[in-house]
Amino acid sequence: MTPPRPGIGRAEIAKDTIQVLTETTATHVGRIATILSGAIREIAREFGDLASDVFEMREAASRAAQAARDDDGLSAP
Repeated sequence: MTPPRPGIGRAEIAKDTIQVLTETTATHVGRIATILSGAIREIAREFGDLASDVFEMREAASRAAQAARDDDGLSAP
């Protein structure tokens, strides 16, 4: 650490240090929050896509089952 300059007391040095520490902490916390919010958004999107796929598969299975029942009804004497 560099020696204090003439005219700058310990209180001012401490204030400056606290100010810089607060600013850098806020910057890093903001960046972390941005990363987390992006990750949460991507996770939500993936769950939504998965749910859509499940609904589509369920509907396709239902249509296939209905088609099979219709085919069975047509081929019966």
